[in-house]
Amino acid sequence: MTPPDFALLNSGLFLLAGMITGAWKHQKILHSPQRRAPVYVDIAHRASLMYSFATLVIWKLAETAPFPVAITWYAVVAPVAFSGGSFRSVFGMYLLIFFEISGVMLLAGLLVKPG
Repeated sequence: MTPPDFALLNSGLFLLAGMITGAWKHQKILHSPQRRAPVYVDIAHRASLMYSFATLVIWKLAETAPFPVAITWYAVVAPVAFSGGSFRSVFGMYLLIFFEISGVMLLAGLLVKPG
């Protein structure tokens, strides 16, 4: 499996999670007197959909990255892994921010790519 394949696979998994949490959200809305899903359900649904599209961007950037495979793997795996996890500390949030932003280093590949 290549880094772009890994990114695309995870994009699909995030999308699947979004569809499942969407069904969960719909069920909660139907059975709520206020016709609203709990906040945690709404957040899970939205986050999984947003991460699926963000991972699609990482996929495309990884496809065009002129970096060595090890760097490309890091730039793909770090934000995907940390996006899928949850952190309950300030330090954990700083790690999440660092690894998500480090994945965008693939964007530099478009600037240094020959041709």
